[in-house]
Amino acid sequence: MAIEGMYMLNTSEYSEEKIREALELLYVDRKNEFHELSQVFLGKKKLTEMSNWREFVLNFCLDVGDSFKTWTGQKPPSTTSPQKALTILRQVGNGMTSMNQLTHVLNISYNLSAEFKEIYKRLK
Repeated sequence: MAIEGMYMLNTSEYSEEKIREALELLYVDRKNEFHELSQVFLGKKKLTEMSNWREFVLNFCLDVGDSFKTWTGQKPPSTTSPQKALTILRQVGNGMTSMNQLTHVLNISYNLSAEFKEIYKRLK
């Protein structure tokens, strides 16, 4: 597994071995959600071309989870928070036709982020 370009995973908070183990456990239960998000972010062609697509999806989910803390006032906004929020909305909203679809994808992303953190925390 390569986490070099995954800035949300490539921090001192996470170890690569535990990331891999937590991701595998999460993927077993949430395979459909990972595939749905990969279609939104990567499309059908990219999924087969990208070897670390699950890490990419997880990194995006962690980004959504982190942004949610800013949006709800749990974390003070940074200087890049507005750009980050717009980037997330543009990535998710590309090709969507309703707010319900957009909200659905954001909810899946947030839930995967929260579940990953919980699994990671419980691993020894």
